[in-house]
Amino acid sequence: MRDGGVPGVVVRLGRGFGEVKVEDGWRIRAGTAAPDVRVSRAAQEAAIAGLAFFRGIPGGVGGALRMNGGAYGRETKDALIEARGVDRGGRLRVFSNGDMHYSYRHCGAPDDIVFTQALFQGAPGDPAAIAAEMEKVTESREATQPIKSRTGGSTFKNPPGHKAWQLIDAAGCRGLKVGDAQVSEMHCNFLINLGSATAADIETLGETVRRRVKENSGVELEWEIKRIGVA
Repeated sequence: MRDGGVPGVVVRLGRGFGEVKVEDGWRIRAGTAAPDVRVSRAAQEAAIAGLAFFRGIPGGVGGALRMNGGAYGRETKDALIEARGVDRGGRLRVFSNGDMHYSYRHCGAPDDIVFTQALFQGAPGDPAAIAAEMEKVTESREATQPIKSRTGGSTFKNPPGHKAWQLIDAAGCRGLKVGDAQVSEMHCNFLINLGSATAADIETLGETVRRRVKENSGVELEWEIKRIGVA
């Protein structure tokens, strides 16, 4: 959220959109306000495999739908059956997986859709094995990412054939600061707020990283974090 705020009405989907239910056929239906981790937990408890990767996405179901969120080798597109939402005219809309036009960290559904619900497909699994997979995801994140810091998560998309963090590190940006915003020392593709960083600090730091990477490698990084509002 930029420092100037949003010149309009902001709608937050509350508890009524946070339900996660197990359905027949190894399926999970989740409201878009539900945290991704709740999807993975519900699936594990119901012996549904294939959804443990949601444990590694630090956000909600709505965000996963809108940007094809993924982690550890799987993406939302690999599990989604359908998404439901409301357009600006108040019409209820249902989108199949194909209707979402997914690609890497991209969704081609209309921008005016407010997603309200998703239906995911899993497969029969062993609860203990799924729990072990989720624990492995947790341990990997804790060991390699600054998940206990103030951060918006992964900042830039991986360019084709490259890893964003390696390009950032090679450009000498590890630990780089602008105000109270810093490129994480632990993982270069995370920008962290050391305590009082403004949105402008974060964005300026990100653009500085993009410029240095382009100068060093010729590769242009694309923001993965969505920035909204007035600068």
